[in-house]
Amino acid sequence: MKRRTVLATGAAAALGALARPAVAQTPNVLRFVPQANLSSLDPIWTTATVAYEHGYAVWDTLYGLDEKLEPKPQMAAGHTESADGLTFTITLRDGLKFGDGTPVLARDCVQSIMRWSKRNAMGGTLMERTQELVALDDKRLEFRMKKRFPIIAYVLGGEGCFIMPERVAKTDAFTQITEIVASGPFKFLPGDYVSGSMAAYAKNEHYTPRQEQPSMWAGGKMAYFDRVEFKILPDPATASAALAKGEVDWWENPLPDLLPQLRRNKALKSEVLDPLGALGVIRFNHLHAPCNNAAFRRALLSAVSEREMLESYYGDLTDELGRTGAGFFTANTPYASDAGMEAMNAPRDLAKSKKLLAESGYKGEEVVLMSPSDQPNLFAACNVFNDTLKKLGVNVNYQVMDWGTLIAKRAGKQAPQAGGWSIFITTWGGINTVTPGGSPILRGNGEAASWFGWATMPEMEKLRDNWFDAPTLDAQKEIARKMQILAFQEVPVIPTGMWFSPTAYRSNLTGIIKSGTPLMWGVRRS
Repeated sequence: MKRRTVLATGAAAALGALARPAVAQTPNVLRFVPQANLSSLDPIWTTATVAYEHGYAVWDTLYGLDEKLEPKPQMAAGHTESADGLTFTITLRDGLKFGDGTPVLARDCVQSIMRWSKRNAMGGTLMERTQELVALDDKRLEFRMKKRFPIIAYVLGGEGCFIMPERVAKTDAFTQITEIVASGPFKFLPGDYVSGSMAAYAKNEHYTPRQEQPSMWAGGKMAYFDRVEFKILPDPATASAALAKGEVDWWENPLPDLLPQLRRNKALKSEVLDPLGALGVIRFNHLHAPCNNAAFRRALLSAVSEREMLESYYGDLTDELGRTGAGFFTANTPYASDAGMEAMNAPRDLAKSKKLLAESGYKGEEVVLMSPSDQPNLFAACNVFNDTLKKLGVNVNYQVMDWGTLIAKRAGKQAPQAGGWSIFITTWGGINTVTPGGSPILRGNGEAASWFGWATMPEMEKLRDNWFDAPTLDAQKEIARKMQILAFQEVPVIPTGMWFSPTAYRSNLTGIIKSGTPLMWGVRRS
């Protein structure tokens, strides 16, 4: 299965609408079409990209990574570090307030860090190495370390550690929060929220941005719109027509089939905002048969073609917007290597894969493959993988649902035959898979804290700990090579290539910030 059929009647109508003039629009409202429905408002509870888009609009962070992936103070005024590296004291900048007008205090930050660390790979390691995290007073918080951890600012700035009021952050990390209180440039408007239709935000009058140029997640987060609306338009034809007519301003993830027409419309622009792209992965449920068997997972790995996965969505634009030969780390970054890559690069041989499947001990157990109907790239990849599973002789139960339903279902740990799941396909932003320490797809700490799928890989965890302690970059790179070789043996996920999806927006928008997560600050209408 190589290609989806997308230019149906609705899509053709949308393309025809590209020539129509834009309609008048209130100049102080930004209307954004995210890649999926915002079904969860808690970016700590879920890893869904749209929840992070919501998160960065609503909450600020103590530090933020700039375009060079360097951490810069954000809510922090700065920090001091003891000579032995075992004490790291952060001072908050003046004037910080939540959206309800109450001051942001050090104890709010402490509790927010504690909750976030229970669900985040790098945050978990930070707290494992922390003897004590305390609020010294209203303006200062302090990490007292068991052992050196020189990347505290990087972790706090690059892993979505959003600062919430203490009372909200006391919510169990495995329970969704119900109160959304801003610490960032926009306030969430609960009265306007309708899951599957719209989420709305107002400029946070209590927020004081840094007086600096914005750079990715760092710098001045200036809100130039009084109101931002997330318009949920899962049908690509509808989204394309709305963008062409000026009914929306920005479409996060246009279909590749529509890009040539969008690019010919002078009222629109399209560009890839994230140079790191995204790494596609097939994720297994490691708790239940047959996906709890590494030999079974290796058999499936041997049958997957990255090129076929990318072509299913990008088609003729694959060479422009996709990249094959991706391992477990983001391409063109320090830890990417050719270690173990023969598992991905060797010619695909269906007969050999069938033999490996038989040798794995597979007994015909049902495999539940979840596919999101409203995520075109993932839906296309799922169709290809479903076809591959059938050719291998796997007893596949192909279940199509919207993305919101999928991310809720993947949190369940019941067996596939009891309403659970076996496999889903997703992408991780390239920034999340840059380092061995932070990559969620390489966590092997099991049911207690691993990403949905709950892989248990003790040797991987040992290597990961060694990476944090490695004294040089060369030593870290060697550990990363060992981790990738082990990953091809354990197969916590199957890489499906790098994706570089462009975004599309009205030409009168300026200031859109280059980031893997669409950011609502800095954007203005000329």
